[in-house]
Amino acid sequence: MIEINLLPHREHRRIAELRQSAALLLLGLVLAGGGIFFVSRGMNADLERAGTNVRQLEAAIEQFKPQEKQVAGFKAKRKELENKLGVIKGLENARTGPVRLFDELSNLAPERLWLSKLKAAEGGVTLEGSSLDTGIVADFLRSMNESEFFHNVDLKKTKGGKEIEGVRLVDFNISADYMKKEVEESKGKKRKKG
Repeated sequence: MIEINLLPHREHRRIAELRQSAALLLLGLVLAGGGIFFVSRGMNADLERAGTNVRQLEAAIEQFKPQEKQVAGFKAKRKELENKLGVIKGLENARTGPVRLFDELSNLAPERLWLSKLKAAEGGVTLEGSSLDTGIVADFLRSMNESEFFHNVDLKKTKGGKEIEGVRLVDFNISADYMKKEVEESKGKKRKKG
């Protein structure tokens, strides 16, 4: 009987398989390393481009900082001018308000009616005066109600007053709200349309 030793043959086969596995593993590591290298290189290039963009944007920001300071200065000046214009408008309204009130009252007051006292405070007006009779006072109340300058016109009281040359006067007291702001705005709109 012939004996053949197969062990060395099996040993060679096992060693060949180990070498093949090691070679495949080494090839896989080389391919993985190469992939990582190329991805890393691409990411580094992207980071470099992003860094360049950031530096360019920072340079642009620095370039526009003087203009930004100018704009802030202009805004501050604008606000200051608007405040000054508001003060001027307030002064203008305060200056023309009483004049307009007196003008309106002089236009509305009928003959034979005399105003002796006028109080104006925060949109309200109180009038005291005398007339020849109550009909004239009624006419004055009616014209005040029809005026766009006054609303809530109310006759507080009437009573017999002084007697002058045989004629007894009628004293009256009237209160009303004075619509200065609304009237000024409506007159301004009418002027613009006309």
